[in-house]
Amino acid sequence: MSDLELLTQSLARNVKRWRTERGYTLDTLAARAGVSRGMLIQIEQARTNPSIGTVVKIGDALGVSVTTLLDYEQGPKVRIVPPGQVVRLWHTDAGSYSKLLAGTEAPGPLEMWGWKLMPGEGSSSDPHPVGTVEICHVTAGELTLTVDGTEYRVPAGSSATFEANAAHTYGNQGEVPTEMLLAISVPPAT
Repeated sequence: MSDLELLTQSLARNVKRWRTERGYTLDTLAARAGVSRGMLIQIEQARTNPSIGTVVKIGDALGVSVTTLLDYEQGPKVRIVPPGQVVRLWHTDAGSYSKLLAGTEAPGPLEMWGWKLMPGEGSSSDPHPVGTVEICHVTAGELTLTVDGTEYRVPAGSSATFEANAAHTYGNQGEVPTEMLLAISVPPAT
């Protein structure tokens, strides 16, 4: 079985599990996540590989991390994620990417990402639930962080934190690749 097939089946199983655990119907989850009921049916039947944006919306609506939705085994209390198991969820032909390095529930979803943005590229995110916080640390280049329409420059060696319940974009307006680590904490679903 390929990695993509494994992820598709894990996503199907975990979305259905968490939807059932939360007591949500397909219609309820579709409304909370802002995705169609048909898309949820395809996901739960492992018939589609949705975009990372769709997976994030579903995770936010369920109050669980992307890691939890893609997890194909329930591990021990200590979980080591070797490089070969890091999940690349977004990439461009120019070489930009985001990799989900690790995640957990503490008490809501908590994720750590590795990002690389090539010059002139960026990635936008819809607002997350109120109470979501993101922390990024730039290790190379300069990040142009745009939150709710305001641009912030974050040079290598610097960090930024922000409330992520507003639209935000990670961009590279420089001439060298930008690399950063990103942590996202989402409050538990109520």
